[in-house]
Amino acid sequence: MSAPGSIDASAGRGVWEMKNGTFLTSGLAVAAAFWTSTASATVLDTVKQRGALNCGTDNTAPGFGYLNTKTGKMEGLDVDFCRAMAAAVFGDGSKVNFVIVTDKSRFNALQTGQVDVVFAHTTVKPVRESAIGIDFLPINFYDGTGIMVKASAGVKSVTDLEGATICTTQGSGTESTLANTIKKYNFKSTKVLTFENLEKLFSALEGGRCNAMSTDKSALAAWRGNSAKPQDYTILPDTLDKSPFAGFVVANDSKWRNLLRWATYALFQAEEWDITTANLAEKLKSDDPFIQKFLGVKNGFGADFGVGNDFIASMIKAVGNYGEIYDRNLGPKTPYFIDRTGTPNAAWSKGGAEYSPPWN
Repeated sequence: MSAPGSIDASAGRGVWEMKNGTFLTSGLAVAAAFWTSTASATVLDTVKQRGALNCGTDNTAPGFGYLNTKTGKMEGLDVDFCRAMAAAVFGDGSKVNFVIVTDKSRFNALQTGQVDVVFAHTTVKPVRESAIGIDFLPINFYDGTGIMVKASAGVKSVTDLEGATICTTQGSGTESTLANTIKKYNFKSTKVLTFENLEKLFSALEGGRCNAMSTDKSALAAWRGNSAKPQDYTILPDTLDKSPFAGFVVANDSKWRNLLRWATYALFQAEEWDITTANLAEKLKSDDPFIQKFLGVKNGFGADFGVGNDFIASMIKAVGNYGEIYDRNLGPKTPYFIDRTGTPNAAWSKGGAEYSPPWN
């Protein structure tokens, strides 16, 4: 598998961008698309004028943001959230440019205007809102930091890793989690190596440069599931830290943030009301006044957010509700088999934490 490229805006390197299914070498194009903040501007206006959403995401994270080399298409939960937000603004989920970011480059890409929003398996942490200057959207996946080793190593838990070399991605929250773990267990000779992205991280484990690979457990499961011999790898039972994921936008643009925040909630609510891509046409004929307003049949919420009243219906048409997005990219019928049952990723009505405030 090969990645098409990555953004590292701080280093000024070239950028690859995927526009309507085609990758373009677009350092110049992205530079031209930099969003320049003004006192009155909102990202929503910039996106509308451009005619497409620039959405930052990964292309090396199976199940979340991944370039399928067999189909040549981007896929994953984060990718579908990009498409959903494009549908909310334009009524068309294809009006999105996927701008590839890494753990290291994702915040800079937003702050320099290369992207309008980022969905890249990013853990919500206070320092990121207070010091970096971003606003998080609602949590759309609950994960935890884990460790994967080769099964042949015979490692059973994190306490067996004294003297090991553990690899993770540059600029990730896992770096600080590992530092705290090493301190907690008083490891004297354990080392940490960092790599640009998950693909290089897995290659380092596979090639023996690392004894262990540490990142979010969902990513570990995805890389193990995608490997030629999944049985050759073991994910340790330890969870080093919580990892709630959310998209994020530039700080202090309430018009843009509120639209994307409620668009995310709408995907949760659509699942709760069992509104799917398959029954959307039927639901649009519903006599239920709550459903009518939710889908924009009568009145609707779109005008309040600066988009069409049918923006929720457009999102569902493009990608389905949250449950459909989850099942398509991560659920038991995928190679990753990350079941929601009994976890925070289940809908709140089924004991989980995926919850929307009321739509009335």
